Amino acid sequence: MDDPTSTVDAKLDEALEETFPASDPPANTVETGIQPGELPHAAGGPVTDNATAKRFELVVNGETAFLVYERTHEALTLIHTEVPPALRGHHVGDALVKAALETARSAGLRTVAVCPFVRAYLRKHPASA
Repeated sequence: MDDPTSTVDAKLDEALEETFPASDPPANTVETGIQPGELPHAAGGPVTDNATAKRFELVVNGETAFLVYERTHEALTLIHTEVPPALRGHHVGDALVKAALETARSAGLRTVAVCPFVRAYLRKHPASA
């Protein structure tokens, strides 16, 4: 019987297994005590590609969430996702990953997921891989 997780992982061109802990604790978990809620009414606009800083950005209520990347003519390597504590649990990180995947797909680039958050997103959303 095939393991669906290993099938998704096989499709994904990832870096070697992590040899370091993720820099940020997972958001919206029992361990962190962060509970989901509603974003304030002045939600941010679309995800933008800040090519100078090499990151996708989403500004919500003056706070910037971002996904750092490196781009070559063959691949888009997704390195690190950072979401301010006030925005965690509101799928802001998901929006960043979706935008990055759409960018890679439309440019015909391979996606290399180094960031643990991106890797977890791809496991939860195998159709996105």
